Amino acid sequence: MAHELPPLPYPYDALEPYIDEQTMRLHHDIHHKAYVDGLNNAEAKLAEARKSGDFALVKHWSREAAFHGSGHLLHSIFWPNMIPASQAKPAPEGALAAAIERGFGSFEAFKAQFTAASIAVEGSGWGILAYRPADDSLVILTAEKHQNLTQWGVVPLLVLDVWEHAYYLRYQNRRAEYVKNFFNIINWDDVAARYEKARS
Repeated sequence: MAHELPPLPYPYDALEPYIDEQTMRLHHDIHHKAYVDGLNNAEAKLAEARKSGDFALVKHWSREAAFHGSGHLLHSIFWPNMIPASQAKPAPEGALAAAIERGFGSFEAFKAQFTAASIAVEGSGWGILAYRPADDSLVILTAEKHQNLTQWGVVPLLVLDVWEHAYYLRYQNRRAEYVKNFFNIINWDDVAARYEKARS
């Protein structure tokens, strides 16, 4: 079954003034759709290779599947990870808040590390808060492109796209300002639901 572009869970202008409508339209309708199309194409080519038995390009199409598949997956988390600022909570609550306190010492320490990690991503990539089932812990990771520098087996809970297409129209090269403002529109209920599901 072909992968599909998920609709945004809010209007294109819902995250103003922190993320502008034009960026959201370009980011969702063009960039995310390109990852969906790229993943479908790569999987179709791999299916053709299995039918024909010709795996001469398996390395190329496997890389394409990893790149576009990771882009699709992370964007599909990114959109619901955000909410209009008027509805956003300043910090998580309940089990997620306790896990952040346990893992990072305090919410402020988590926020400082997540911010620094996201700003420091080399080139294009992501800041990621993930659940690691192996030791029932939370970890902050980064990803170059979509798929490099990650850990096997983790479940992404909160992701921040720091590719320039995610912020350049509003922030130009001021990634640090964009990352700081992201905390005004985090949907902590969505992150908490992902945490509960990952642990169940």
